[in-house]
Parts: sequence; C-alpha cells; structure tokens
Amino acid sequence: MSEPAVQVLLFAAVRDVVGARARTVPVDDASTAGSVLAALCAMHPALAAHVPSLRVAVNGDYVALDAPVRAGDEVAIIPPVAGG
Repeated sequence: MSEPAVQVLLFAAVRDVVGARARTVPVDDASTAGSVLAALCAMHPALAAHVPSLRVAVNGDYVALDAPVRAGDEVAIIPPVAGG
C-alpha cells in the first residue's frame, strides 16, 4: 500500500526552482497547506526565498496555510501574477 500523499502543482518561478511541473508530497492526518509547503521547501531549499509571496490552493480554492490537506487532494503553489 502506498504512503498517503498529495499531488502538488507548481507554476512559473516555483516550477523553475523545483525543476518540475509537479511533485508528490507525503501527508498525514495533521497536514496543512503550510506543512505541505514546508515539506516542499525541505526538498528544494531554494524555494524558501519565495515563500513570503506564494499563494496556496487546495482543490482549486485559495486557502490559508492552516487549512487542512488530505491524501488525494490537489495542492497548487502559485507565485504572484503580474499583468495588465
């Protein structure tokens, strides 16, 4: 049986730092959006410099870092978007 995990989608500068469009991050019953982001930073330390400006979405909805995350959820790490 596989370990409970979430698929983390990565965009723009985050994708560039990580070097992939997505990563799988293990989760448990106490996982939050913030703990998933922290786990991703542990795997890719250069990402930590971007954390203050990142947004996190779970299953398509922007969430606070204390929002719960469950196995099977889709988590997106989204940098600021500029445009005009």
